[in-house]
Amino acid sequence: MYLLLLAHILQSSLLAVQSCPAFCACTYGSSGIAELSKLVQCNDPGILAVPINVPADTVKLRLEKTLISRVPRAAFYNLSELQFLWLVYNSITSIHPSSFVNLKALRELRLDGNLLTSFPWEGLRDMPQLQTLGLHNNRLSSLPAHAVLFLPNITYLDLSSNRLTILPADLLDLWFPLPGQQEGRVKRRILGLHDNPWLCDCQISMVMSLSMSLGSPVVLMDQFLVCSRSLGQSAILLTQAELSRCMRPSVQPSATRIISPLGSNVILRCDASGYPTPTLTWIKTSSYADCCQQQISENSEQLPRNLESFMQESPRVGVRWSIISLNGLSYKDAGEYRCQARNMAGISEAPIKLKVVGNTRLRFPKKKSQKTPSKSKYRKPNQNPGTTNTPSVKGNQILQNISPPSTNTQTVPNIVSKVLPVDKNIKRPKLNSAKKKSQKSASESSNNSTTALFSATLL
Repeated sequence: MYLLLLAHILQSSLLAVQSCPAFCACTYGSSGIAELSKLVQCNDPGILAVPINVPADTVKLRLEKTLISRVPRAAFYNLSELQFLWLVYNSITSIHPSSFVNLKALRELRLDGNLLTSFPWEGLRDMPQLQTLGLHNNRLSSLPAHAVLFLPNITYLDLSSNRLTILPADLLDLWFPLPGQQEGRVKRRILGLHDNPWLCDCQISMVMSLSMSLGSPVVLMDQFLVCSRSLGQSAILLTQAELSRCMRPSVQPSATRIISPLGSNVILRCDASGYPTPTLTWIKTSSYADCCQQQISENSEQLPRNLESFMQESPRVGVRWSIISLNGLSYKDAGEYRCQARNMAGISEAPIKLKVVGNTRLRFPKKKSQKTPSKSKYRKPNQNPGTTNTPSVKGNQILQNISPPSTNTQTVPNIVSKVLPVDKNIKRPKLNSAKKKSQKSASESSNNSTTALFSATLL
């Protein structure tokens, strides 16, 4: 029985030795996760490349003090059970973005003491369980803003002893989320930022002040940070520097209420100030519904929604303006717009209400109205409305005031010659048809009066 057990142990040891890479040591030990797990350690200076025959059941791999200069694509593809990867104090200068493919169980990645000038942050997508990332003592000179997209699960990040000068504001938003922006429980993070030539700006001062506050989600490994006013100057302790104070952004719109006709063009503008220089975004929060656009409102998009087609410019540090152009206004453009300014010190916004007025394009059938010939909107100059029949009234007055006719019949032709030719020989300007009808009715009334006068005279 004991002989069989001893043979099994010897066979397992022989297989382990046979599958272990050259210049490496393969052992079973405690890794903190499992009681017995395979550990592979390679620290021979003669190793020039990442070994390709590492056992597939390896949980912890350490490549230390070798001459490895690059990490190729899919270098650890067969190590799906790997949880700890140490590539420390080598001569690594470049890492392929796909070097860590299939490392879904990896929790700790250390690259301390290499010659890296950049790091493929997008490669962190292949390590969803990663929590510890060590980049201590490299040559990193910048931390890109897009790195924040791949660091939400990292709780231990060591960037000390590099050449970093500025921290992006997006990264500080991840470490120190504003109230209402953090989903779920706030993660506590440990950061190593010391031994970098930081510039004395608002970002690094905010890190210092916020990390020292009670209940801060960030703990600095070393709080003795140094900074300088510009590159090349002597560094001073951050606590002794007279730093620029962060200023919460303020927003001033060009107008708070705008009323514009249907089909017109409108430009909405807002100006913001703050330090660091705030970024501006436009949001449509609500729409106005009335009787004429009820159907449009039912088919509109979900609100609030972010608007993308806008322009912004920063003429100087601490100031930024933005405009959004709305061309050919329709009723669906009406509503409340908000200009939002944001920096690491806070968020501020201002509303702008836009109202669209004008007739709708819907055509309704018109009711036919009866035309009365007596009510004409055309009249003679210096003539009040409602005096169209005045000549007949004057004729009655003339008949009442006229004296009995004389027996001299010679006066009749004179009267006729003075009254009758009036309407025939006067030259009148050409008028439109409506005016002609009005004048015709007035002329007929005048002729009737003249005829009545003539008949009375003859009698």
